[in-house]
Amino acid sequence: MPELTPAQIRSFQQARGLSVTGLIDDVTARALEEARWKLGDRSLNLQTPPLMRGDDVAALQSRLTEMGFDCGRVDGIYGPRSESAVKEFQQSVGIHVDGKCGPATIIALLRLTRIVSGGAPSAMRESATQRNRGPALANKVIVLNPDGVDPLIYDVAVRTEGRLLALGASVFLTRGVSNNPTEVERIAFTNQSGADLMISFHVDTYVNEIAHGAATYFYGSDAHGVHSIVGERFASLVQRELCARTDLTNCRTHAKAWDLLRLTRAPAVQIDLGYDTNPGDMERIARADFRDVIAEALVIAIQRLYLAAEDDAKTGTLRIADLRSAGIRR
Repeated sequence: MPELTPAQIRSFQQARGLSVTGLIDDVTARALEEARWKLGDRSLNLQTPPLMRGDDVAALQSRLTEMGFDCGRVDGIYGPRSESAVKEFQQSVGIHVDGKCGPATIIALLRLTRIVSGGAPSAMRESATQRNRGPALANKVIVLNPDGVDPLIYDVAVRTEGRLLALGASVFLTRGVSNNPTEVERIAFTNQSGADLMISFHVDTYVNEIAHGAATYFYGSDAHGVHSIVGERFASLVQRELCARTDLTNCRTHAKAWDLLRLTRAPAVQIDLGYDTNPGDMERIARADFRDVIAEALVIAIQRLYLAAEDDAKTGTLRIADLRSAGIRR
């Protein structure tokens, strides 16, 4: 591969939904390796970890999903659900069933892709699963991921945890007061918990103090033509509630393909609660009353995610007391 200029690296990172730095870090290097594979370049099969990754896997997952086979999330990783979907496809078209996407499977896939499509079945499945969970928080499993070891970020997560527990939700934190698990460990913990939702708390940083405000992120990849329907809706609810209840500048909601969002099986959202390089943002989050407002905004956003449209309320109007009085906790 020819050496890339910083401008080319930034363009690639932007297109792939990665952090735009102009530098080839581990995540960018892995994405560059994945991008070089096109469907048909190699046979795909389930391997012992590390699993096969690449744009060819994502293309396979996308095409199978369009035809109604359940690969799970289109993430470009050939895991057990991808193998199962390939087996179902092979059986349906009458070719050898082995879960391996080789030449015969690819030929059959290309032939049928031209005449069979099903819209966005994965998006419909995700939305249906979310709707079927019902409005009550008492049967929800929610994982809170306070980034790093910042005590203020951890305190926001704890305040959110307390309010969710009072409404009957099951809540898990990915870390304690002082330990700092790796991102891989946090993702594995979330997946093993059977979470309905994962919320990751962060503060952003910049080279000077000009940047300020709050932003939210959900899983989405233009390169793979996929995004989390529930994640996007929840990120939007969080962003709107935060900005309606505080004076944090609205830095909007964005699709990203970060591993934390991509590899977490439950709908996942990252929240940047300001910039640690901006004195104003840090003065706000240092106040206990401000952290209380953030926690309440998050709980209301979670509840609104599960409410039917006719039961929803205008942004910034619901209070936790309203949820208790309405009996939603049961």
